[in-house]
Amino acid sequence: MKYRQLGRTGLKVSAVGVGTWQFGGDWGHDFTQAEVDAILDQAKECGINLIDTAECYGDHLSERFIGDYLSRRNRSDWIVATKFGHGYDHTKKFDAFSAAAVREQLEASLRALKTDYVDVYQFHSGTDAEFFNEPLWEMLNQQKVAGKVRSLGLSISSKGELVEQAREARRLGIDVFQVVYNRLDRRSEQLYFPHAEREQIGVLARVPLAHGLLSGKYSADSVFSRKDWRVAKFDKQRMISETREVAEICRTEVPEGVKLSQWALAWCLKNQTVSAVIPGCKNPAHVKENAAAVDLVL
Repeated sequence: MKYRQLGRTGLKVSAVGVGTWQFGGDWGHDFTQAEVDAILDQAKECGINLIDTAECYGDHLSERFIGDYLSRRNRSDWIVATKFGHGYDHTKKFDAFSAAAVREQLEASLRALKTDYVDVYQFHSGTDAEFFNEPLWEMLNQQKVAGKVRSLGLSISSKGELVEQAREARRLGIDVFQVVYNRLDRRSEQLYFPHAEREQIGVLARVPLAHGLLSGKYSADSVFSRKDWRVAKFDKQRMISETREVAEICRTEVPEGVKLSQWALAWCLKNQTVSAVIPGCKNPAHVKENAAAVDLVL
């Protein structure tokens, strides 16, 4: 494994982390604690030390799986990043970015994760109106002083071009950006990377495999299960267009004998602005395969 500095946080993260949206049940599979344990044990064996999760991956479900695991392991071996900005009314998710609501979410995340601090606490895909809220950031910076949060992050929504959030991040005490970045979606290079480079802000690249399309597992005829959130986002035309683009990338860019998924992760990491990629994984074999992508990065 290779490690990189996460901006000014003082944290040294594995170049490949573990994304855990799937643990919340939105990717067509309901995980058990034993399955999560096996995935995270494999990550540890590969030298991975970064876990990214969120409060809304199954209403703290992903966090609870991780917390149960951490309670039986050495917490200090891991850098845990989670997010805020959502609540639940029974099973219906809603946005909740007020200082009071986020303070409650932080306490709920700490309970779920069975820890007394979060390494990176990230604003989760909110609008400018929700982001530019001085009382929210005053409260969060107080939590840093209290030791409950070590660094603040901004997980920038993929909806729109939220450049003002990136521009003002340092002033609000934000040390980490999380952005969509992959070979099919390079917008962050122009929108957010210049701000990260100027302010020495760490960058976590989410969706580095383009929701699985850069894994090499899908074709234009692939159909997602009804329990998989992608079934509502990837219509037939999008599948045709994007799998065609993936096929052309394979033909012209991926060296012979190199797995597409590993090439795609390494492609992200070759941009030195990127601190780490955080691909999802459904089993220990995926973790091991993802981790090996660092061997393709000079």
